[in-house]
Amino acid sequence: MLEKLQNIFKIPELKRKVLITLGLLTVYRIGAHIPTPGINGKALAAFFSSTQGTLLGFFDMFSGGALSRLTVFALGIMPYIDAAIILELLTVVFPLLERLAKEGEQGRKKLTQYTRYGTIFIAIIQGLGISFGLEGMKGPSGEMVVINPGWGFRVITVITLTAGTAFIMWLGEQISERGIGNGISLIIFSGIVVRAPAAIINTYRLVSTGEMQLFVVLILLVIMALVIASIIFVESGERRVMVQYAKRVVGRKMYGGQSTHIPLKVNTAGVIPVIFASSIIMLPATLARFVAHPWAQKIADLLSPGSVLNSLLYVIFIIFFCYFYTAIVFNPIDLADNMKKYGGYIPGIRPGKSTAEHINKILTRITFAGAIYLTLITLLPTFMIKLMNVPFYFGGIALLIVVQVALDTVRQTESHLMMRYYDGFMKKAGMRKA
Repeated sequence: MLEKLQNIFKIPELKRKVLITLGLLTVYRIGAHIPTPGINGKALAAFFSSTQGTLLGFFDMFSGGALSRLTVFALGIMPYIDAAIILELLTVVFPLLERLAKEGEQGRKKLTQYTRYGTIFIAIIQGLGISFGLEGMKGPSGEMVVINPGWGFRVITVITLTAGTAFIMWLGEQISERGIGNGISLIIFSGIVVRAPAAIINTYRLVSTGEMQLFVVLILLVIMALVIASIIFVESGERRVMVQYAKRVVGRKMYGGQSTHIPLKVNTAGVIPVIFASSIIMLPATLARFVAHPWAQKIADLLSPGSVLNSLLYVIFIIFFCYFYTAIVFNPIDLADNMKKYGGYIPGIRPGKSTAEHINKILTRITFAGAIYLTLITLLPTFMIKLMNVPFYFGGIALLIVVQVALDTVRQTESHLMMRYYDGFMKKAGMRKA
């Protein structure tokens, strides 16, 4: 591992990509501390201290704490993620978008442009909603969060937050294009990881004052290690479906005859089902906090993290969205048709409809395993934390995102290293690539 890190800085191109990525992420973290005008920071921080387990706390995690401080990056990258998911779902519904998705590079550029427009639209709506919500917020002592409420504050807030989201979107695209790894994922990754030093310091303080036992901290570290190991194991797992290609004679040349495989990931949907499920479950609890009525508080308590209803809904929604999103991004019928077109077949399975049904059957089984894995990773840390009654700052969702992004970035880095070594071998051998 140490040798690979050293090799990164020995390759000029890879070194430049890593430095660009780190530089752009630093810009993002600096912007996450620039406050929006017209806000009472202390009153806002006091209000957000009571929003853990709600949608506001969930979004604050994705923005790296920028929402609780209402900085220029308060909306984070969530509007872009929402727009991308909505557009992906609409691709299945509208034939025009489906055709664009199949047109290669030009179609992808067009869809990316639509995603940008959707991001700006969602950011404007969310910024307006936040500005109205802030005007009704008060700190524990009754002080107003907004110093001078009115349309002046609302317009400035909408412009500031929308511009901040657009800039983050641009940063993510620049990282993907000029740096290493997926830019959007790395921005979310940095927002979560940046809380680690404060969490470590606070845990040390609790142990020093006797509020938390050292043995409990060790148990939490063991749980984290097991969860991380489980995520790495499952995310690297795949079901390989063997495919044989028949020999074809074209002119005087013979093509095909080789064997290959279709890699079906255990967790095809990634972290999307968890994001969907969390957003839906946390929304009622979040709205209930703005309603001063006993039944609203009862709803918030019923849907609090660790409750029976909360856990049951998590299980149902995660399983549902795993199958739903997998069906959106993976089409066995198209895959079977393409295999048939190029003379490919699964040994023992007839080409066409039978092949699609066979692949769908396999995908259904492994998707269920992936849904159970996501459910356990999401809920197990929450249950353990509640059982031991200790504060913990990185739940299953955060660990899942961090490990997935880290794995993806490591894979991309290794592919660059392998390509470099491959080029080196070709040069030494006096050969050139076709």
